[in-house]
Amino acid sequence: MSKIGKRPIQISEGVTVNVDGQTVKFVGPKGELTVVLPEVLTVRAETGSITVERKNDTKPVKSLHGTFARIILDSIRGVSEGWTKTLELVGTGFRASLADRAIVLSVGFSHTVSVSPPAGVTFEIAENKIHVSGPDRHMVGQTAANIRKVRPPEPYKGKGIKYEDEIIRKKAGKAKAAVTAAA
Repeated sequence: MSKIGKRPIQISEGVTVNVDGQTVKFVGPKGELTVVLPEVLTVRAETGSITVERKNDTKPVKSLHGTFARIILDSIRGVSEGWTKTLELVGTGFRASLADRAIVLSVGFSHTVSVSPPAGVTFEIAENKIHVSGPDRHMVGQTAANIRKVRPPEPYKGKGIKYEDEIIRKKAGKAKAAVTAAA
């Protein structure tokens, strides 16, 4: 049995938590987030910690219990430290630049591709790397995935947009396959 949901969640320094029924609002130096809990869960805010409790012990409710406990923990970390995903541009002539808040990608197409950030997400570009950051972990991850989807890395040369820690497994090309078959 998982005990993730039963653990009290520590509130970071500088973060204020406001519980109003099923709505929990977090305010910190990096922004503010709101989490709406399902009716089967309740939240108790104490000094320095939050506890998530469930109303019954059915399997779906137990799953929601642990999930929303982690969502609350991620929200506290997001408004205090923030979340960041880093993407790399791999390929000759692949570039990214900022225009207003949007990012303009030149990744081998006949045209440039512009990606606008959702509210609360910011872009930074340094040395052919795109840093996507913001307080909401899900929004940062989805925005990074949308940027990667513009030109995902291809398996032969590895050209494209990839996550910083992603490993691209390269395939052998036709020439290598023919040489190994003849030997």
